[in-house]
Amino acid sequence: MELHELSFGKVVILRKDIAEVIINEGVEMDRDMVEQFHDFLLEKLSSPFSLVINKINNYSYSFDAQKSLGALNELNAIAVVVYTRISEATTESVSSFPREIKWNMKMFSNRDEAIDWVMTAN
Repeated sequence: MELHELSFGKVVILRKDIAEVIINEGVEMDRDMVEQFHDFLLEKLSSPFSLVINKINNYSYSFDAQKSLGALNELNAIAVVVYTRISEATTESVSSFPREIKWNMKMFSNRDEAIDWVMTAN
């Protein structure tokens, strides 16, 4: 397991093709942050890769960030760990945004179940 601190949060490499992402409390992810995140994933992970998005903190995305979020052909699966109904609703909203690349995404209320799912998805 490798921990990397980025300007907006941390990324834990769980396996060469799986990372857990925890965005810091109160961050508004903008397009530059999303690009930094995508560059990091492409540099550090083996393709195809999967993500566990751990929504333990409250944060948001700018409109431009929502448009570019997850626009990677190398992205195989996304497991999102939600802890509240608000977090679930915002995840549904972001995931319903029209995209060229369709997401293979599933929500979980348990981190271990989310990790198990992405491990079998890769």
